[in-house]
Amino acid sequence: MNEEQELFLKTLREKISELPFHHLLGLNASNFDIETGCIRFEMRDELVGNSHFKILHGGMIATILDSEAAFILARDGAWRFETGTAEHPLIIKGGTVDLRIDYLRPGKGSRFVASGTILRAGKKVASVRTELRNELDELIAVGTGTYLVG
Repeated sequence: MNEEQELFLKTLREKISELPFHHLLGLNASNFDIETGCIRFEMRDELVGNSHFKILHGGMIATILDSEAAFILARDGAWRFETGTAEHPLIIKGGTVDLRIDYLRPGKGSRFVASGTILRAGKKVASVRTELRNELDELIAVGTGTYLVG
């Protein structure tokens, strides 16, 4: 990886983690692993959707899988960027077109990791498959999304 790519990935991780919604969820740059392309996070009371069973909220699962797809698309160069201002140096030219989440088991666990794979990236759209697993490597949910990339 050359210097320009390293700087881009560092800036990408910082900018993604600065999104107000990610901040609300408690995600920061340390959650976004550039090497593996994964998002890692720990269970917190604020993320619980069922307080009796202490499982992740379904909306949190969907958000993480959507964010993982965006992270992979940006990291692997499928998402296009424009140079912006000093305040907003990277402007993402894309977004979610369609997202399907299959909830396979309750989101039980203390630590979670989301990973993803680009199935196809064209000039206008890309398809991404994502997974969320807990610390026992149990598959919690999978997502399949279509994203505008150009």
